[in-house]
Amino acid sequence: MRLTPALLLVATLATGLSACTFVQIQPGGQSIRVVAAGQPLTCEKRGEIGVSVKDRLGPLERNDLKVRDELEVLARNEAPGLGADTVQPVSEPMDGEQRWAAFRCGGAVGNAPATTGTRVEALPEDEAEVTPLRED
Repeated sequence: MRLTPALLLVATLATGLSACTFVQIQPGGQSIRVVAAGQPLTCEKRGEIGVSVKDRLGPLERNDLKVRDELEVLARNEAPGLGADTVQPVSEPMDGEQRWAAFRCGGAVGNAPATTGTRVEALPEDEAEVTPLRED
């Protein structure tokens, strides 16, 4: 199979775009905590948030971690509008969509004290947490 210049250009652009982050954290979303699905909370539920992003660019699927990260950022950005300070996933992402519960915890998640901007969740032993190097 011979790659034509046009096909090579399309492949290069698609690969580059699949690595881009299209969603940026807003000032109000920076202080929103994210807790793991199923973690018990002793907080006031403020509502649910439905968010969606493109999970495909044409025939190409976007990186699953990028899609999940963007869905989380969108949920965090929407939470202040509900008077919430904490979000928790209600479902797994499907076709670029995900539902989140929004809570007002007033500085505490569960029985543990929380600090602003801190992600409060327990990770299984075989998983790692990824923290962005910068937030614009």
